[in-house]
Amino acid sequence: MNESLSRLLSRRSVPPRWLGEPGPSAEEVETLLTIASRVPDHGKLVPWRFILIEGEGRNRLGEVLASAYRADNPQAGEEALATERERFAKAPLVVAVVSWVAPHAKIPDWEQELSAGAVCMNLLSAATALGYGASWLTGWAAFDRRVLDALGLKTGERIAGYIHIGTAKEIPSDRERPSLSDIVTRF
Repeated sequence: MNESLSRLLSRRSVPPRWLGEPGPSAEEVETLLTIASRVPDHGKLVPWRFILIEGEGRNRLGEVLASAYRADNPQAGEEALATERERFAKAPLVVAVVSWVAPHAKIPDWEQELSAGAVCMNLLSAATALGYGASWLTGWAAFDRRVLDALGLKTGERIAGYIHIGTAKEIPSDRERPSLSDIVTRF
C-alpha cells in the first residue's frame, strides 16, 4: 500500500488540546488551502472561503468568546471563561471554513453546502498528508452572531467548520469504525 493511502487509513481527529507547535509554515498553509479548494463545485460558484486564525488572532478571538459567554452566563466563573479564551489558542492554526449559498436555478443549496463540507474534509486529509494532526469542530462559536460578526461573516454566511491544525503531542486511539457489511448495499 502506498504512503498516501496508509496515512488516509490512519487519519483520526486530534483534539485541539493535543495540538501544538510547530504549525504549518506559510508555504504549507498555501498547500493546505490549495488542496482544500480542489472539491466538486458545480457552476464554479466557490460557495466557501477561508479565515485563518493564527498568532495573536487566536487570543483576540478568545476574548470575543469569553465576552459573549459571560454575557450569556453571568454566573460563569473564571475557569469557564478561561476555557472560552483558550478555545482557539491551542492549535497553532485554525482555519474557519465559511460557507454561503449562491441562489442558482440549476445548482441546489444542498450541493453548495456539501461542497463546503468537502473543503473541510480535504483540509483534514491534506493536514494528515503533511504529517499534522487536525480536528474539525463547530460548537457554539460557529453559530453565535457576535462571534460571526467579529470574524467578519456577512448575512447568509455560516461556519462549516473550524479546522484546528498543529503538531500532535498525542495521537488518540482509533475509535471503532462501522463494518462495511453494516453500511454497504448493492443495487
